[in-house]
Amino acid sequence: MPIPDNYSVVDSVSGDLDKDSIAELVVVYNMGPENEIDGIPRELIIYKLKNDSWTEWKKSDQAVYGSKDGGMMGDPFAELKIEKGILQISHYGGSSWKWGFTDKYRYQNGDFYLIGYTGIGGKLCEYWREVDFNLSTGKMIVKKEFEECETEEQEIYKRENETLYEKGLKITLQNRQELEIKITTPKYRHEIYIAIGKE
Repeated sequence: MPIPDNYSVVDSVSGDLDKDSIAELVVVYNMGPENEIDGIPRELIIYKLKNDSWTEWKKSDQAVYGSKDGGMMGDPFAELKIEKGILQISHYGGSSWKWGFTDKYRYQNGDFYLIGYTGIGGKLCEYWREVDFNLSTGKMIVKKEFEECETEEQEIYKRENETLYEKGLKITLQNRQELEIKITTPKYRHEIYIAIGKE
């Protein structure tokens, strides 16, 4: 496995991403040594096998959060996998208020496009909200459950379910966090952040 100078490997996975029956290699790297305050920025590089050696094909410094971007929970990186040719990257973070999401990328038209986003966020005894967004069809399903904990067990006292369509978003592996993308649902006015924007 190739390791660029001053980089270290966080995780890797192999699988066929462009349907050529040859597995690609996807590696998440730490980009240098630990920074006490900000943590370590990360880069994802996809390699193709050429002449028996791994050659860099695509890369992104926006697809994977840094080592301290998970808040109180620390490192937010959770999982990297390939399933049926789809590259999936998962993150989790927070403290008492928790969040998590999984990005799904498919190789099409010469690039890796975000085709699916699933997210969850909330706090015990407050609420939990789930978002399932198919960017290919534009269909987004938002579910929110409000909890109270007056007894020892959580009790759901209200549910809000909403389906909407948001078409035309073109998000790639390279520009994943470039712009802030917020979608406000029409019925319950839920504010869904698909991307937080680069500072």
